[in-house]
Amino acid sequence: MILLRLLNPQGIAGLAASLCLAVLLVIQKGETRHWRKQSGQFEQLYQREQSAFSGTVANYRSAAAQAFADDKANAARVRTEQTAINHRSNDAFETRIADARTRAQRLRGGTGVPAADTSPGGATSVPGLSSAPGGAAQAASQDRLLPQDALTATEQAIQLDELIKWVRNQAKVDNSPADAATPHRH
Repeated sequence: MILLRLLNPQGIAGLAASLCLAVLLVIQKGETRHWRKQSGQFEQLYQREQSAFSGTVANYRSAAAQAFADDKANAARVRTEQTAINHRSNDAFETRIADARTRAQRLRGGTGVPAADTSPGGATSVPGLSSAPGGAAQAASQDRLLPQDALTATEQAIQLDELIKWVRNQAKVDNSPADAATPHRH
């Protein structure tokens, strides 16, 4: 009979409220588990994304450092090749100029080294003026350049020829990196 007393309208309302609260508590516990699981999955996904991002940044930095080192090595290689070309061209030029002067001196019938204008700084010297031509040399040069002018013209021709060779050799230097697999197409 106590049970009947408790089952009055207030008791029934209290029991209904208790049952509703129990059901809500069970639902809330289920929701909490669900969102904890979702939160864990989102956290793992975030950690993977951050790890991938860090790896990508590291790869790009490494690639940039390698490209910089490759460019530096390539520039040094090109500079070395160009310096070698400069030395070879300069040696060939000086040899040809010396040979031309020697031949000119022999043609004039002189001995020794022709008088030359030496300029400071090691530039190639330009021969001085010779005495006035005479005899057979004068007859041979009537329709031609004077021997001194012929030597100057020869020297200039040698300069131009060596300059052309130098430009062609410099143009042959491959400025592209050594590991470039395919040529660039425009």
